[in-house]
Amino acid sequence: MLIAFNKPFGVLCQFTDRSTPPRRTLAEFGLPPDVYAAGRLDHDSEGLLLLTDDGGLAHRLTDPRHKQPKTYWVQVEGDPSSEQIAALRTGVVLSDGPTRPAEARRVDTPALWPRDPPVRFRKTVPDAWLELTISEGRNRQVRRMTAAVGLPTLRLVRVAIGAHRLDGLAPGEWRACE
Repeated sequence: MLIAFNKPFGVLCQFTDRSTPPRRTLAEFGLPPDVYAAGRLDHDSEGLLLLTDDGGLAHRLTDPRHKQPKTYWVQVEGDPSSEQIAALRTGVVLSDGPTRPAEARRVDTPALWPRDPPVRFRKTVPDAWLELTISEGRNRQVRRMTAAVGLPTLRLVRVAIGAHRLDGLAPGEWRACE
C-alpha cells in the first residue's frame, strides 16, 4: 500500500511525540494502520509525504542510489539572479560537501493554501518562488542550498516525488496511490 499525504506545516513525520508539550503528529489524520513515512519532511515544511507498509518500496523511494527526483516550490527572500539560479543548477557546496546539480527555475506564485502561521511579510524585502528538483535527500538540503546562494527560504512545499504528485490534496488530506 502506498499513501500520498499533504503534510501540513508544523506536523512531525511520525505517529508519536514524547516532547513536552507534544507536537502535532501523523496520528491525527486517520491514516491506515501499519503505514510509516517513506522519507522525511521537516516540521516546518509542507506538502507531499509518501507513506507505505512495504519496506522494500520505502527503500526504493528513499535510498539516494535510486535517485528519485523530489520537486519543491520554494518561496525565497530576495530577487533571484540568473547567477544564483545557475549556481543551484550546477550544485552548491554545503558543510557536508557539494550537492548534485538541481533543476532550478523561477516560477510564478503557485496557487497554494494559506499557511498557518503565515510567512512573514516585509514591504522592503522582495520575495520570489523557485521550483527546485533534487535527486538526493540530505537534512534540510533545499533550505541550505538556497541559503548558500544568498536566498533564504521562507516557505517550502514538496509537490512531487518521482511520478507521485500532490495534485488536489488539501493540507491534512491523503489518498491511496495506484
